[in-house]
Amino acid sequence: MIDPHVTIEPSILYLGTPVVLISTQNEDGTANLAPMSSAWWLGWRCMLGLQTASQTPQNMIRTGQCVLNLASPKQADAVNRLARLTGTETIPELKQRLGYAYEPSKFEVAGLTPIASQTVAAPRALECPIQLEAVVAAQHGIMDDDPQVAGLLSAFEVRITRVHVHPSLLMDGHENRIDPAKWQPLIMNFQKLYGVSSTEIVPSRLAEIEEKSYRMPDVDRARDVVLEPAGWCNASRDGFDPNRDLRLG
Repeated sequence: MIDPHVTIEPSILYLGTPVVLISTQNEDGTANLAPMSSAWWLGWRCMLGLQTASQTPQNMIRTGQCVLNLASPKQADAVNRLARLTGTETIPELKQRLGYAYEPSKFEVAGLTPIASQTVAAPRALECPIQLEAVVAAQHGIMDDDPQVAGLLSAFEVRITRVHVHPSLLMDGHENRIDPAKWQPLIMNFQKLYGVSSTEIVPSRLAEIEEKSYRMPDVDRARDVVLEPAGWCNASRDGFDPNRDLRLG
């Protein structure tokens, strides 16, 4: 059998992931909003790949909180308006080379509306059809085995504390299920923005398993979370020790 594939060395491997607008709280109490697409979910946890020195991860390290606002194609223009903007006044050299500019008023520039969250201090983006409030559970270094990159990138594990969904996305007859035929995430695919089809290609055997079979304890745990000032105090009570679990160097 002849293998039709070719071996290549692409500079990036952004093979298609949902666009997330992460909102966090700055030191002065204002809001920061940043687009990213290196995100994946398991249960009520999410892993976020970020450049450690950027404003968003620094806010997450300091406060232990964030909101993951999931964009649909309707928010594509807002995502583009936020692209190549940074909330860090002193722009790192790499971002300078990539043409980033300092912008403290991200919500206003994006044309999005900040609204209060229920369990974290960072605001949600009203226009985004799905909003996930979250607290930081852990931070892990990425590429720390390479001395040239070590310390520059981090993977943040966050635990979801509230899920807000536009009613139009709910599955008929279910108050706690999102209909995949109705939810149209905005996808980042090799730096370009795409939508997804609402047509199921073939019936999924995996979908034959009841969704509730995957329910994890975090769902019930989130019911007990109340709004508290941003900071590590509430995360520490949940068993998270920043001195132990975060590499702050």
